[in-house]
Amino acid sequence: MDPVDDLFEFLRFPSVSADSQFKSSVDACADWLSARLQRAGLQAQKYETAGHPVVVARNEERPGRKTVLIYGHYDVQPPDPLDLWETPPFEPVIKGDKIFARGSTDNKGQILAHILGVESTLNERGDLPVNLILLVEGEEEIGSPNLEAFLKEHNSGWHADVVAISDTGMVAPGIPTFTYGLRGILCMEIRLRGPSADLHSGIFGGSVANPAAVLSRIVAKLHDDSGRIAIPGFYERVLPLEQWERDLWAKLPYTEQAWLATTGSPRISGEEGYTFLEQVWARPTAEVNGFGSGYQGQGPKTIVPSKATAKLSFRLVPDQDPTALRPLIEEFLKWQCPDSVEMEIVQQHSGRPYLVKPDSAFGKAAQKALTETFGEPVAFIREGGSVPITQSFKDVLGIDTLLLGLALPDCKVHSPNENFAIENFHAGMRLNKQLLEQIAATS
Repeated sequence: MDPVDDLFEFLRFPSVSADSQFKSSVDACADWLSARLQRAGLQAQKYETAGHPVVVARNEERPGRKTVLIYGHYDVQPPDPLDLWETPPFEPVIKGDKIFARGSTDNKGQILAHILGVESTLNERGDLPVNLILLVEGEEEIGSPNLEAFLKEHNSGWHADVVAISDTGMVAPGIPTFTYGLRGILCMEIRLRGPSADLHSGIFGGSVANPAAVLSRIVAKLHDDSGRIAIPGFYERVLPLEQWERDLWAKLPYTEQAWLATTGSPRISGEEGYTFLEQVWARPTAEVNGFGSGYQGQGPKTIVPSKATAKLSFRLVPDQDPTALRPLIEEFLKWQCPDSVEMEIVQQHSGRPYLVKPDSAFGKAAQKALTETFGEPVAFIREGGSVPITQSFKDVLGIDTLLLGLALPDCKVHSPNENFAIENFHAGMRLNKQLLEQIAATS
């Protein structure tokens, strides 16, 4: 079977973890994945959790070999807004040299490349050079709320030397990229209630608070005029950038012009005093992910809305702790809220930032595998995204994670028209073979 055909099957499952209407599709995707891993020559099992299933596969364990845990996820982001997709999000298509579908890059294409690399090695050699654990979960896009508990429950079965994840990016096509840091995340939703129902704005407007207007003012106060987050104490544990990082990043093939072309934005904006790469890789952020209130249909409807909601996410950097920051943020939001409306804050998922030294023995093995795969020097970066489980692997299993991304800057992760370069899909299979060989040779 053509590897791309395998990926197309995988991508057709609308495995959206955030929306309960897709639960049956998430379960069906886990079943497909478990069967595909068995067909690859591994022992696979689907484990139920309090949320969505975890799929685990292994080869035959042999003493004296290194053990590698490869992690990925089969759940995907919601496809909305659907009207911006050029083709249906769960009907994969090839256009040019890319596969377009939700999950193509994040993370089905990347984790399937590892699975097919393992299958190829088993077909060629009958064995792998390492003991392998493949762990693929269905809740990464909602913060992996049940995976740490799963790891603790099955702790006796996770004796690995290192974790490898391909769920990050490359700085440019053909440039192997080693990610040594990730931002953490903290999400919440603000809900304001004013009147008990929408009111006529002519009869009642001006005498009661408008929740949409109040929430707009609260959200606007999250930042000061320089782009810094205005919450007291928010920056207390931010780890400063080191000069060697600034020097390395300045040499990377990024320009403001290319960055803006990818985003479609008219100009760079953010915290003053930092380059755009420093802003997204090493500085925390506060973002409004969604804002809703009042009438959204065509034409006017003159009301004072009864409710307003805003979805917020905060990206965190080493050494910030979401558990410590959450009460600070809540206190700030409540302080900004007048008593003319009622505020409810709904807590959502969080994850800690991750930072690892790139010059460890396993780090060097991964870098050699990247160089052998792509034939170019390795670029060292941090990333602005979050993979919350990386710190859990460190805390629960005591092992570091190698982040070896295959996503290109224009792959539109989490956006309409998500895509994955076919060349990177095949490169991921080659990378898997090189990585297991290089780790096996590590002393």
